[in-house]
Amino acid sequence: MIAQFEAQPPTGVAVQQLEGLVRTAVFQPANALVGYLLQAAADRIDAGYQPRPGQVRKGRETIQVQGLFGRFDLTRDYYYHGGKQQGHSPADAALGLEVRDTPALARLIGLAGAAAASYQQAETFLAEIGGLSVAARQIQRVVQRVGPPAQQWQAREFQTHECAPCDAPVLYVSADGTGAPMRAAELVGRTGKQADGTAKTRQVYLGCVFTQHRTDEQGRPIRDWESTTYVSSLDPIAEFGPQLRREALRRGMSTAQRVVLLIDGAEGLEHMGRLCFAGDLQIVDFYHALEHAGRVLEALLGSKQHPTYKTRRRQWIKRLLKDQVATLITQTRREAATAGRSEPVEQELGYFVRNSARMQYGSFRQQGLFIGSGVIEAGCKTIVGARCKQSGMFWSRTGAENILALRCIQASRRLDEFWKHRLSEHATRNAALPLAA
Repeated sequence: MIAQFEAQPPTGVAVQQLEGLVRTAVFQPANALVGYLLQAAADRIDAGYQPRPGQVRKGRETIQVQGLFGRFDLTRDYYYHGGKQQGHSPADAALGLEVRDTPALARLIGLAGAAAASYQQAETFLAEIGGLSVAARQIQRVVQRVGPPAQQWQAREFQTHECAPCDAPVLYVSADGTGAPMRAAELVGRTGKQADGTAKTRQVYLGCVFTQHRTDEQGRPIRDWESTTYVSSLDPIAEFGPQLRREALRRGMSTAQRVVLLIDGAEGLEHMGRLCFAGDLQIVDFYHALEHAGRVLEALLGSKQHPTYKTRRRQWIKRLLKDQVATLITQTRREAATAGRSEPVEQELGYFVRNSARMQYGSFRQQGLFIGSGVIEAGCKTIVGARCKQSGMFWSRTGAENILALRCIQASRRLDEFWKHRLSEHATRNAALPLAA
């Protein structure tokens, strides 16, 4: 190949083949070096290891480990411990192996599995970009192994030193729910929006925290670059709310000059706000308010096709932006009574009656605050929808929770923190093993 490359002008195909061959040639000695160094490290770990009470040394066992540059054999001590004959390899724990994958490869597999649209796509990306031969099933197994610790890490009670002071004038907390298609077994007994009253999705809650330091020349708020972090959960909102609050506290909510909760006005989120963010300013997303304004007008006028519908909707927009929600409620009730449509109109007006204090959009704008929940809406599309709502996908609860936890950590730019914690967990298995029953 090289002789042919030197003998005649190369084509693009030849260049592509050459680079692939060079990569393979470089990977071979690199893989041999990594294998040699890890074997030497394993030998030192085993030589210095002191078995814990209840541990029985089985002997030396050899496994094939895969890393960034290929596969190599690793021979290390193996112990049994506990009444269930659970196994333990001190070298595996100290080196941070994920079963038979090196830490660097496991991190890359987890990243690809979470970032790609499917495990099959992740397999293709790893092969094309990194020259790695990792099957889709192997990627899925790594995600299944790393996903639960990722969930626990997101929802854990953090230490005081992990909470950084917030110097931003405004810290925003936002949340929303979206449905993820689930397997039939996950939906037994659940009601939903299908014609027969059954469900084909389960609610995924996504929350985010971000900050704002400044506004633009027109006084419109500007979100701080890369300040958004995310948490997700398939638990009921009563359990998700405290998790979101912990994330806000970790981000410095207790030291922020002002905290704003941006939600869509749904009763569940409203209740969460009262319980978990009591005393903080709450703002109902302006665009959800416009959707409900349309429903009020449809109930009042009888149809969206009414000649005055669009004009009236524009009037609602202008008046909502002038803090006139109370006036709109009063005038609409009066007009509905005259037209004999009080019952359907009152049903739709309930949204505005319940949220009127959180719809003072003119005042909020004057204060340079966000009045739209676009950040969390986009998060629902990119974090949940882009991965969990692909055509033909139906998830188990565990599978969805695993992948979403990793996607949230990735979107929050916290991969380094999580994997440092993960490797520390591996290492502690050498110091804190369960004793025999």
